[in-house]
Amino acid sequence: MSEKLLEVLKTAGLDVLSCMQCGTCTGSCPSGRHTGLNTRRILRDARKNRTEVLSDDALWLCTTCYTCQERCPRGIPITDALLELRRLAVREGFMLPEHRKVSETVLECGHAVPLDEETKKKREELGLEPIPETVQKYPEALEELKTLLKTCKFDKLIAEK
Repeated sequence: MSEKLLEVLKTAGLDVLSCMQCGTCTGSCPSGRHTGLNTRRILRDARKNRTEVLSDDALWLCTTCYTCQERCPRGIPITDALLELRRLAVREGFMLPEHRKVSETVLECGHAVPLDEETKKKREELGLEPIPETVQKYPEALEELKTLLKTCKFDKLIAEK
């Protein structure tokens, strides 16, 4: 797996030697101010080929605001690299239970947050259609989405390993 980690970084455009560890990414991170997210540490560990970075819960704390990437003095695609690391983590079976649950909900009803009866009623009270123009309104579209996700093996990807 170690080769995969370095290949993922290369695919994301992260030159192993380009980061000078200045800390701008971590210091700029809005999420890092309120969580344990330390983008510099995650990328450093990945560059050092430490595969435990894939099981690090902090990897999932990035909100993908791209602030770190915009401010990086070396132009390193930090957010893109984090997203690639997440993709590899999922392929290797690492996924937070919360993300797994959201993914299961998308697979089941086409949305991360499905509409319940209370929400439908509130929408009607506001003069809106009870169900917006989404796959929930069109059962055939939902079935097509489910077929697409299963064809892409999304169901297998999110299954616990």
